[in-house]
Amino acid sequence: MGLLLQTPRALVRRVLRPGAPSPLAGRTVLVTGASSGIGEATALAVAARGGHVLLVARRADELERVRAEVEARGGSATAYVCDLVDGDAVDALVVRVLAEHGAVDYLVNNAGRSIRRSLHLSYDRFHDVERTTAINYLAPVRLTLGLLPAMRAQRFGHVVNILSWGVQMKAPKFSAYLGSKAALDTWSRIAGRETYGDNVTFTNMRFALVQTAMTAPTEAYAGRGETAEQAAARVVRALEDRPITVDTVAGQVGEVLNLVAPRLSDALFHRFDRAFGDSRAASAAVSGAASGAGSGEHGDRSGDAGQHDQHAEQGRR
Repeated sequence: MGLLLQTPRALVRRVLRPGAPSPLAGRTVLVTGASSGIGEATALAVAARGGHVLLVARRADELERVRAEVEARGGSATAYVCDLVDGDAVDALVVRVLAEHGAVDYLVNNAGRSIRRSLHLSYDRFHDVERTTAINYLAPVRLTLGLLPAMRAQRFGHVVNILSWGVQMKAPKFSAYLGSKAALDTWSRIAGRETYGDNVTFTNMRFALVQTAMTAPTEAYAGRGETAEQAAARVVRALEDRPITVDTVAGQVGEVLNLVAPRLSDALFHRFDRAFGDSRAASAAVSGAASGAGSGEHGDRSGDAGQHDQHAEQGRR
């Protein structure tokens, strides 16, 4: 029912024109975090549907590998090396992309960082909050703001944000990560209401667990969740149909429970929190920093963190 109310035109199109070309054909689609994981799989899937993919990530060698793979499969792609936490670099990327392509039709804000760590291990780690905010909120907002004027001028555009069902569940141990993702979720809903008249829309995708390098440090996640390719298929569907949100049933149930029975929800999640402790990687990163063996960025490389792009080489999601 939710998708029926969100995407009636798209559903009619799929029923009446089942063999029609994808709406992505001939369009320009920018994907951040495109060097691995969900971003890489999304880039390949978009290119297979005829879109020209702009690949953005920090690692030039991995970007070139993905670009070559896209073209080997008959698709079209351009690679742009950019550290998205560098504001000047993002601004320069926007200028270059607009100069070379005129406008971006679709934007997938995928690059980000995840940190799973309890509060009692985080009292002296405010940098966890700063890092997650920088890549998960400030970077995609800055990039989106740079590309929005051209989208609105051409009266077409769509932005997909890769988020987490945790913004609905309010899952323990993810305070830094989910705080930044919830900020992007809210910002995009407000932005979409302002750009609605210009035919520029937003989708917030609240994924459950996906098997990427980001989830690897957490032992409890081993072998669980959907693959990057399965997640990418859902991203492509969101690009084509432009729903407001893409949720999981569990996320929706958790969101309702938080609204109608907040104290019960707190009690249940407290028990869940106590039952599933921090990973060895998260605890080791903190103890290592305390002993002087490692701190800062190095601490997160061995810690319970990950990044999609942008990914695991520096422990972001």
